[in-house]
Amino acid sequence: MTQNSSPSTSVATAADDAGNEFLAFTLGKEEYGIHILKVQELRGYEAVTRIANAPEFVKGVVNLRGIIVPIVDMRIKFNLGEPTYDQFTVVIILNIGGRVMGMVVDSVSDVITLTPDQVKPPPEMGTAFNTDYLIGLGTLDERMLILIDIDKLMSSAEMGLIEAAAA
Repeated sequence: MTQNSSPSTSVATAADDAGNEFLAFTLGKEEYGIHILKVQELRGYEAVTRIANAPEFVKGVVNLRGIIVPIVDMRIKFNLGEPTYDQFTVVIILNIGGRVMGMVVDSVSDVITLTPDQVKPPPEMGTAFNTDYLIGLGTLDERMLILIDIDKLMSSAEMGLIEAAAA
């Protein structure tokens, strides 16, 4: 009996590749990346409905095909200056733990695949900067991406989005 290479091998490889694929986006002058598997879709920025007493970084909510989606402006969250909204502003719709939420960024550039040796651990910054939400720094030629653990960030107590949704 001859053995052929099974189709499941290519599926596993594709899944492995997806685990190393990051959506690259910009906030200010820096480039960031999040796991592509957390991204549901990309949308242009549109007006949101403000929510009373919401933290400043929560811009409001939008109705996305019947689902009420909170929209977080990452420029405000990371203290990157006054946000401006233009034709390049993108809302990345995320699916985190079954919860849909949007993240406003300056622009989205591309999807990049990083090998494990292209990802360096985040630098120790002491207490001045919280590196809990960083996977590491991805390097690709002359580019450096700050890789964010979007699950940890969006489900953190300070964001208050996941717990509030579960309550």
